[in-house]
Amino acid sequence: MPHAFLCDFDGTIAPFDIGAAFARRFSPCGRAESPEFLAAWMRGEMGHRELTMAQCALIEATREEAREFSHAFALDPGFAPFAREALARGDAVAVVSEGFDFYVRDLREREGLGDLPWSANRLHFEDGRVRPEFPALADGCGRCGNCKGSHVRAWRAQGLSPVLVGDGLSDRCGALAADRVFARGDLLAWCRREGLDATPFESFADLATMLVHTG
Repeated sequence: MPHAFLCDFDGTIAPFDIGAAFARRFSPCGRAESPEFLAAWMRGEMGHRELTMAQCALIEATREEAREFSHAFALDPGFAPFAREALARGDAVAVVSEGFDFYVRDLREREGLGDLPWSANRLHFEDGRVRPEFPALADGCGRCGNCKGSHVRAWRAQGLSPVLVGDGLSDRCGALAADRVFARGDLLAWCRREGLDATPFESFADLATMLVHTG
C-alpha cells in the first residue's frame, strides 16, 4: 500500500520554529511566546487553537513585514530530495502545519515544492494587527487549530497508509491516528512516555536512508 507522509513544518521540515520566532519578534517584549502561555498549553489547560488566538491578540505586524521576516529561514536541505524520491515511488507527501500560511507557502515555493498538498492556519493582516483563521475540519479534535489526526484519517480514506513525521506536541493527534510515526524532540519524548511506537530520526536525509533499508 502506498504511504502518505504527513510532515509537520515548524521544527521538522523547517529546522527552526518560525511561528514561535514570529510571535516573539512581533509582540511587545516577546509576550506572545511567554512561558505562561506555553506552560498552560503543555499542561493541557489550553488547546493549540486557544494558544494561537491568545498569541495573535498580542502580535503587531503587516503582511509585508511578515513576508520579509520569513525570508530569513530555510528548509531542511534533505526535505526536497526526500519528497521527490517518495513521489517517484508512488507515495504521497503533504505538509500539515499548526503554523501560518504565509511562511509555509513562501518556503515551499522557494524550494520548488509549490505543488505539494499542504494545510496550515491562515493569518489575516488587518491595519497592523493579525487575526488567525483555522481550517474547517469535520472530524478534528476541536482543540487543535489544524488537527493532524483529521488529516491522517482523510489520507487513509484515500487508500494510503498515513505516516506522521514531526517534532512537537502539536503533532500528538496525528501520531495517535497514524499507521507509523517518525519523531524527534518533544514528540519523541511524549511518544515514549505514552508507550506509543515511534522511530527516532534526525533529518530528512536520515529518514530517507532509513526508508530505503526498512521500507
